[in-house]
Amino acid sequence: MKALVFFSLTAMSFAATTQIWEMNGYQDFLRGRSQGLSLTHDGRLVPGPRLDTVFTSDQPQIWSVAQAPDGSIYLGTGNRGRLYRVDASGNAKLVWTADQPEIFAVTVDQHGVVYAGTSPDGRVYRIENGKAIEYFAPGARYIWALQSAPDGSLFIATGDQGKIFRATSAGHGNVYYETGQSHVTALAIDNQGRLLAGTEPNGILYRVSAPNKAFALYSAGLPEIRAIVTAPDGTIYADALGGSVAKRTSSIPGASTGATPVVTAPPMSITVTDAQSGLVQPPKPEASKPAAPVTPAVVAQGTTEVTGVDRSALYKINPDNTVETLWSSKDENAYDLVLSGSDLIFITDAQGRIYRLDRERKPALIAQANEGDATRLVESRSGLLAATGNLAKILRLSANPGPGGWFESPVHDAGTVARWGRLGWRGGGAAFRTRTGNSPRPDATWSDWSDPITDPAHANISSPNARYIQWRAELRSSGIEDVTVAYLPQNTPPVVHSISVTAQPAAPKTSTSSTAAYSVTVTDGGGDNSAGTQSSTLGRGGAQQIQIAWQADDPDGDKLLYALYFRGEDEREWKLLRSNLTDNTYLLDGDVLADGRYYFKVSASDRPSNPAELARETELVSAPVLIDNTPPVVNATRRANEIEVDAEDRASTLRRCEFSIDAGPWSPVEAADGVTDSNRERFNIRVPDLPAGEHLVVIRVYDAAGNAGLTKLVLRTPE
Repeated sequence: MKALVFFSLTAMSFAATTQIWEMNGYQDFLRGRSQGLSLTHDGRLVPGPRLDTVFTSDQPQIWSVAQAPDGSIYLGTGNRGRLYRVDASGNAKLVWTADQPEIFAVTVDQHGVVYAGTSPDGRVYRIENGKAIEYFAPGARYIWALQSAPDGSLFIATGDQGKIFRATSAGHGNVYYETGQSHVTALAIDNQGRLLAGTEPNGILYRVSAPNKAFALYSAGLPEIRAIVTAPDGTIYADALGGSVAKRTSSIPGASTGATPVVTAPPMSITVTDAQSGLVQPPKPEASKPAAPVTPAVVAQGTTEVTGVDRSALYKINPDNTVETLWSSKDENAYDLVLSGSDLIFITDAQGRIYRLDRERKPALIAQANEGDATRLVESRSGLLAATGNLAKILRLSANPGPGGWFESPVHDAGTVARWGRLGWRGGGAAFRTRTGNSPRPDATWSDWSDPITDPAHANISSPNARYIQWRAELRSSGIEDVTVAYLPQNTPPVVHSISVTAQPAAPKTSTSSTAAYSVTVTDGGGDNSAGTQSSTLGRGGAQQIQIAWQADDPDGDKLLYALYFRGEDEREWKLLRSNLTDNTYLLDGDVLADGRYYFKVSASDRPSNPAELARETELVSAPVLIDNTPPVVNATRRANEIEVDAEDRASTLRRCEFSIDAGPWSPVEAADGVTDSNRERFNIRVPDLPAGEHLVVIRVYDAAGNAGLTKLVLRTPE
């Protein structure tokens, strides 16, 4: 018997009933863009602090920021290696231009003396009274951080050999500690005057208590420790992320982008976070000196973005060396952090966002600069300052609230063209606008922003029907939360993928039958399914049933009802077999249809899930099915030494002829014209030499449905 190939149609949509798109809570609103607003940890958009531009230059990046005792700040920039001083009033002055393109590190000692580290030919300069002199050349390619020590010495973090140098005066210094990592990326001094160092590429935070004596406080699991902040009680806060070193080195003209050796850290105690408690295991005693580095493993100096894993994290290392993860993100890189009272403030690369973590570790988005490459934070006397890149700027976060701002939602996909309803929100006064389009990102094909919606009682969306929608809110004083958009997606019709018709035994067979099922597949080309299609054939080797089965679904997930029809090849009208079917199979007694070619049609409707006027219906017609329950008629005549067999079948073509002598094995014979392929065929059986006596010859002919017609002939051979 023959079957059909599945006709395939795919679509993406949602249930065709009224839907509600709701933005509610901190994580939802974090997906949007804003300016002049803050997002509280409980998910309210409120007017935020004012962001004032304090400094701007023609440099693309501000890499380093340091505050002097007099309240002024020094800025190290790239890609022309300039050092600026910005006083407390916001007046900027170019202090020095290096002969190297990047100033990645700046620090100011307790006497107001400025030190700057240049790259990619790592050198440290001392700048005092407007004059710069070379202070120390460590022989390293990069200088990533500088830290003034309480005794007046200067610690220098370098790459790409991961060494920390200590310089005591101009031209005098040596290696203080060799980490075994590629880069030392951050430095700080703890409450006991000990040096803290962050590294790359294994993200290890070291406490270096004396020359060649260090303890690994924590291994972050992220490539780089970017920033370290210490508290008076001995608590340490660390910021870990991936890719900052590669990003900074790639900005240097002519910098190598080839492979960089990554040297595994020397054997030492590394704290490991317990998966259950979130605490670290007790560390081993400090090593007296570092062991020899092991053979380095070579990795590419670039970064690979991996979705679904953390890109950055903030850690709190308690005085007892236990570690807590305060914040992590799969989408944003945290580039710097400062401690402001009991709050931790940090900045990320996602449009220059500034976050606050309170003592309960609840995050709040306090400002969004909408600037690229946010790099540094510093808490100055005049307020919190943020450094941004692409066009180097210093922004001051005012203590006073600003005049308000705007929030722009992410784009929402309705799945198909939708009819828009009402926009609703909770909170105070705001002006909402919407726009719609049929491309995933807003472009010139989208509608303009609508007229403002200010009254919740008259908040019908006027934007054109489309698949995608976005809203924008403008706030001046009060806050908003829980914004909803109601819409009705266009109802998508169901899809009938395939229909198959097969013969099924009415009861289990107890003996082997020659009845077989043959199948052929066809696709629905959208027109007459019977055109040019080889028909399938159903036969019967005993009591049988005809099973009609189909595959169908609805892109909207709607419930479906089916109706099943049939008609003969020479008939014009469809006859209903059964309506309101919920199953996708139907059994039909094999005797109710006489021999002939038939078509079956399945109609699928989604009316159980939709109003009658919106319900959709789809149908599919099967390939022609040839029902053949009648065996061929076989006649045999002996002529001399041959038996001439004439066979005919009214419904299907003949397929095989064979004969048996005296109940012996069956022997095949081909049609006289060479091919058995017609409804009527002649077969010539040559009679072999038989022993004297009577012999029984049985001839069997099969049609395409497996029905067998038999006849016999008695031969008598004289002695």
